[in-house]
Amino acid sequence: MAACELESLEEALEAHLPEAELREVRRLLFGRDTEKLDLPASAVEAAHERHFELKGCRFDAAQEQLRPPRRVRVGLIQHRIVLPTDAPVLEQVTAMHNRVAEMAEVAATCGVNILCFQETWPMPFAFCTREKEPWTEFAESAEDGITTRFCQELAKKYNMVIISPILERDELRSTLWNTAVIISNSGNVLGKSRKNHIPRIGDFNESTYYMEGNTGHAVFQTQFGRVAVNICYGRHHPLNWFLYSLNGAEIIFNPSATVGALSEPMWPIEARNAAIANHCFTCAINRVGTEHFKSEFTSGDGKKAHHDFGHFYGSSYVAAPDGSRTPGLSRTRDGLLVVEMDLNLNRQISDRWSFKMTGRYEEYAEELADAVRPDFQPHVVREKI
Repeated sequence: MAACELESLEEALEAHLPEAELREVRRLLFGRDTEKLDLPASAVEAAHERHFELKGCRFDAAQEQLRPPRRVRVGLIQHRIVLPTDAPVLEQVTAMHNRVAEMAEVAATCGVNILCFQETWPMPFAFCTREKEPWTEFAESAEDGITTRFCQELAKKYNMVIISPILERDELRSTLWNTAVIISNSGNVLGKSRKNHIPRIGDFNESTYYMEGNTGHAVFQTQFGRVAVNICYGRHHPLNWFLYSLNGAEIIFNPSATVGALSEPMWPIEARNAAIANHCFTCAINRVGTEHFKSEFTSGDGKKAHHDFGHFYGSSYVAAPDGSRTPGLSRTRDGLLVVEMDLNLNRQISDRWSFKMTGRYEEYAEELADAVRPDFQPHVVREKI
């Protein structure tokens, strides 16, 4: 079986392990079991008719005496591109809007409060083809571009916070950014978060398309909790997650576009580790499918030129601060993951493990300040001879 044909790790395990052994393997892989979330029959039927996977999971917290539960439903959408990459730009964008609209409607039926899409969702992930045209034509205003206006309508219609990662055109600075637009359930643009870290690895050498972000580690207060967006490559940087958490994020979303040959062994670990280390929920979203481009491109690594990046393996999931995580969505199919979480779990786990309370932040800050100086010398103790 080709790697891109494997539906999911979970299905492979279920097909080959006895029930008792499967339970123990799942405990070791995913932590404590997440409960299955019962979803409306109409949503299940609509997902089937529209050809996408629908999964629902729940994270519970202990009942407290002084605080009521803070239950929030989050939705993650992964999908393949709809039209070929050489179709007219506006037709591609419109087709993606239509696909996501029908998935968002199902999310609303499932009671989702916060819905997040994958990285630069209205377009192919064409960066690193080395071509600027027509890909830069997909860039649009974060404040009033056609995709933001589309998402504002969804947000108002469904009383839902929308996190919409796009290629942003900043006319004032004549600059492109890889940006997530955060839209309140009122329909207003709450703000935006730009990608902090730009990869320079293999085909994913994106630095000629957009700049490192300048919005810092903003956290957005919504009606349903404090959220942050750590875009794609930022998940490889533990301090990036940490600074969102330091600013009070209760849920950190990680919309991504990454392929199996490059990163799949790391995928199930990084967002989960960030949830543990930062006492918060993390949501990892990856696109799915293989995107073909008319012109060949190379990676500058001596390998033959090619027409695609490889298989985007989906597998979107949510991780909790106690180390547990949901099963992933499919590696091959469009999907919507609906997760109910009690945000009280963040403080409960923080009180138990005290990672932040026991962190030596003053010491770290001093040593980091030294480390970025041009005359920095590592503190290495050597044997005296």
